[in-house]
Amino acid sequence: MLEFKKTAVLGAGVIGASWTALLLASGREVAVHDISPHAEKAVRDYVERAWPTLEEIGLINGGNPDHVHFCKSAAEAVEGASFVQENVPERLAIKHALYSEIERHLAAGAVVATSASGLTLSEMQRGWRDPSRFVLGHPFNPPHLIPLVEVMGNDRTADGVVEAAERFYAAVGKVTIRVNREVPGHVANRLQAAVWREAIHLVKTGVASVGDVDKAMWAGPGLRWAAMGPTMLFHLGAGEGGLATFCERYTDSFNRWWDDLGVLHLNPALAETLVSGVMAEANGQSPADLSTKRDGLIASIQKAIAPLRAK
Repeated sequence: MLEFKKTAVLGAGVIGASWTALLLASGREVAVHDISPHAEKAVRDYVERAWPTLEEIGLINGGNPDHVHFCKSAAEAVEGASFVQENVPERLAIKHALYSEIERHLAAGAVVATSASGLTLSEMQRGWRDPSRFVLGHPFNPPHLIPLVEVMGNDRTADGVVEAAERFYAAVGKVTIRVNREVPGHVANRLQAAVWREAIHLVKTGVASVGDVDKAMWAGPGLRWAAMGPTMLFHLGAGEGGLATFCERYTDSFNRWWDDLGVLHLNPALAETLVSGVMAEANGQSPADLSTKRDGLIASIQKAIAPLRAK
């Protein structure tokens, strides 16, 4: 019998719509709530567009895109759901109000996970009378294409809840990591923030254009990082000696590079430089066209590496 058969998605913007598509593909029933009067059409359209890609990458497991219904309230949406994925705007007042509304309507044993990227678990827990079944379940966008989910509980989380969330995510095709200590941005956002800060620094200081910095990433380390993480790749970069030899060989080089990395904050002038550069890079292609291209490339990568990951 399928575990977590009935699910709910609260907040149906791009992330919520993507979660809806993935959960439907996995053979689950999904109740959706969003305050927008246009949410139902937007979500149904999104699911329709995502379905061929989900099929291409092998994530249709007895799913039916029609097994979704839309609820007028969050309380109605969570009734009977065993897993709830929350994606409302990242403002504490909004999240706390939502938690107050749904808490008494949750099924016994239900797990609630938040997609929040910028807020911390402890901040959000203050919106619950009993936060013991509430966890962080932060995806990378779009969730139906990017496998990663960062999962976190803490000393106020009941035993087994984090493990239940990890089990649910694995069942719908996700790859989880455990966040052991609370930090702003969790893990993956901090990694991409560090890379983007240096990308901006390289543009700001005239080392390369926005387009060439982007190209350096997707044509270089980005391809390797899609296969393995940086530490494992460096372990492989020194032959039989592994990471110990790599560190011995390149300590001076990396320390020199780290000492020279940029330290900056975004401001309107810098943002204008980046916007101008990315518009030149886009070369007339619309965001919608570029998003379609991005999703196609990601799907192709996923399709190619899935058999290797399964070994």
